[in-house]
Amino acid sequence: MPGPSDARYQPQTIEPRWQTAWDTAGCFLAKVDPSRPKYYVLEMFPYPSGRIHMGHVRNYTMGDVVARYKKAQGFSVLHPMGWDAFGMPAENAAMQEGGHPATWTYNNIEVMKGQMKPLGLSIDWSREFATCDPEYYGQQQAMFLDMLKSGLVYRKNAVVNWDPVDMTVLANEQVIDGKGWRSGAEVEKRELTQWFFKISEYSEELLAALDTLEHWPAKVRLMQENWIGKSRGIDIPFRRTDGEAPIICYSTRPDTMHGASFVAISPEHPVSRALAEDNAELAAFIAAARKMDTTEAAMEKAEKKGIDTGITVRHPIHPDQELPVWVANFVLMDYGTGAVFGVPAHDQRDLDFARKYGLPVRNAFYLPGQEVEVENEALVPPKSETVDFIDHFAGVTKATSQEAIDATIDYFEAHDLGVGQEKYRLRDWGLSRQRYWGCPIPVVHCDACGVVPEKKENLPIRLPEDVSFDKPGNPLDRHPTWRNCACPACGKEARRETDTMDTFVDSSWYYARFTAPHAATPTDPAEAEYWMNVDQYIGGIEHAILHLLYSRFFARAMHKTGHLPASAVEPFDALFTQGMVTHEIYKTKDERGRPIYHLPEDVEDGKLIATGEAVETTSSVKMSKSKKNVVDPVNIIEQFGADTARWFVMSDSPPERDVEWTSSGAEATFKHLSRVWAMGERIAAMPADAPGDDADLTRAMHRAVDEVTTMIEGFAFNKAIAKLYEFSNTLSKSKASARMQKEAARVLAQLMAPMVPHLAEDLWHQLGGDGLVTEAAWPKADPAFLVDDTVTLPVQINGKRKAEIAVALDASKEEVEKIALSDEAVTRALAGATPKKIIVVPGRIVNVVI
Repeated sequence: MPGPSDARYQPQTIEPRWQTAWDTAGCFLAKVDPSRPKYYVLEMFPYPSGRIHMGHVRNYTMGDVVARYKKAQGFSVLHPMGWDAFGMPAENAAMQEGGHPATWTYNNIEVMKGQMKPLGLSIDWSREFATCDPEYYGQQQAMFLDMLKSGLVYRKNAVVNWDPVDMTVLANEQVIDGKGWRSGAEVEKRELTQWFFKISEYSEELLAALDTLEHWPAKVRLMQENWIGKSRGIDIPFRRTDGEAPIICYSTRPDTMHGASFVAISPEHPVSRALAEDNAELAAFIAAARKMDTTEAAMEKAEKKGIDTGITVRHPIHPDQELPVWVANFVLMDYGTGAVFGVPAHDQRDLDFARKYGLPVRNAFYLPGQEVEVENEALVPPKSETVDFIDHFAGVTKATSQEAIDATIDYFEAHDLGVGQEKYRLRDWGLSRQRYWGCPIPVVHCDACGVVPEKKENLPIRLPEDVSFDKPGNPLDRHPTWRNCACPACGKEARRETDTMDTFVDSSWYYARFTAPHAATPTDPAEAEYWMNVDQYIGGIEHAILHLLYSRFFARAMHKTGHLPASAVEPFDALFTQGMVTHEIYKTKDERGRPIYHLPEDVEDGKLIATGEAVETTSSVKMSKSKKNVVDPVNIIEQFGADTARWFVMSDSPPERDVEWTSSGAEATFKHLSRVWAMGERIAAMPADAPGDDADLTRAMHRAVDEVTTMIEGFAFNKAIAKLYEFSNTLSKSKASARMQKEAARVLAQLMAPMVPHLAEDLWHQLGGDGLVTEAAWPKADPAFLVDDTVTLPVQINGKRKAEIAVALDASKEEVEKIALSDEAVTRALAGATPKKIIVVPGRIVNVVI
């Protein structure tokens, strides 16, 4: 990839100079200023994996554009940066390469920070922290204790996904096709004592508040709504024929009760586990079910299997009818009651199960006008569709499914056959992780006192540095001294909790810590009151559910425990999910036909630079280290400068869509910025008294200010850049006076500053701007110059368009006719003919009839 060809525009010299000037002036230090409105812009902070990529550049440039623009608008801006630094990759690196996770992590932070600084981001680096800093996780431990005291944290036995290689608990989302997402090992189900956050206590509040998030993408709100998963249903006790305690089934479709033909219980249901004690076949079935991937998608695809328990229950409506009870692998214990009644005619899962085991299939209703035989596809009408019910016990004959559901629940409650329920799919957040590189849970286990919270004065409970990763599992479990401690309550020998917190905890409150990163408490009330909420949050759609949901919960928990004001329970006022940066993949093959991937800088004109071997080029996809289709921002900055990278990733497509990085695009961007720089130099050298006509340039300048302002406000950065292209082109051709050209060029520098701050600063300096453009107030458009005083009208002759004319907005009909008939194209088309009629539609069109 060739480097810059224009020696006059030298970003390698310009950019460090202005970065030093900004640092010296303290331009980006966030300051509480009650006299000014505040603006808090935050990008989702990065994991220190070792190197940044162009996806990072795009993400942080978006935030920087907003931060610089708001600063120019007069806001006191907070734009911080930190590092999401705990997690398995560091521990895996320590196991594979030797060394310590902290060394690996902090080295990576230094490298990535060194790559980010040349981008010229308007970040207040004085607020930087990593979540693995004891000062940060010590405050997290303090909040844990406050949440424990307030009832938002508890401990219980739970069946979990266990990775036998990484030897840690996995969330359902980390189990892929029954295997650990990182190790690839077959996941086991184990019952462990785990710590939980009581997020379910806020299910309804988290759901209802989604309607207030007007500046969040609709798709993100829908994803959260579905994850919380509110449903109205009913708990129905099915009486066992053997006289034992009834089996309670939860259902959201009790209107189908007429078609019930069996009851299915979870392998983890107390009845299943009790029967398994004397039933080897059932015990083996339960063990196999524990290895299943229990994500919704996986459960949908998995083969439905079961075992008949021999137990029967009575149908609630038809007590003379007995239904068999099966243990089924598709029933989960953590949803509803862990038991369902099967209605094969109206649930595809139940139908597949019934066909497999020869269970009855009974239709509970007709579709309008005709009975439908259920064969291999279940009959599941939408809740809003009207259906005809057969012999419905609640007296319903023709109704929508939802009306029938409501009538059924009322009927069951009136006849003491069940209790209506509102349930949520959202489960409490299991935060225990069996690994070293995480925030220690600040409790101890005492034989005399039980589980005892650590005293706050003993925080932070630091991770021991002298650990070994020569064996699988959690090094804290086998540490010779760290685990042993004195009980905070009685002083006797006790053992520290060796589980550490899920890394989602670390990222669920960092936005609040940035408001006072050095405070001796989790937050400083005055700082949090001033800076919260985050006005604009920017990050990937992949975090649309868990990270955002957990952050919303944490804000509520922090308010309950006194660490955030009530106004901050929804921490992010606006959310923007950016697209990815993509690139083509280049590959060759080895002697066995296996792909060998190559970096873009190693390829030129479809061949490897080193050997001349032809490469296969595949379509552009998300940049990936494994496919080597990554573009190193450091190389781009060295060749073209940071402003070229910033301008390109903002210009090529709307920010919510993917952008394809191409070397030709980067070169074109550099050439354009070079021309703008040269134009600024030329205008600056113009004699001060050079005359000219200022009207057109004045109007173009004010329109550019108006449109770029609107586009930045609306996150239409690519459109703002398109307008800046247009305005710079207009300026380059302008015949206006030197005074007007210099004014317009300074305004151009101001409008470009959020995107290309170094170039803008240089232009501003060349053109005699006062101080730093970074500190200058945003220009304002004069409304008088935004109103058109002319209008362009098409001219048709006998219905065919022949010309366009520009006329004054207040031109009379006679003036319009005169201008139209004198137009060269119209005269040529008339060829001497005399018009029979001329119809002028003011502001719209001129029709000439001959």
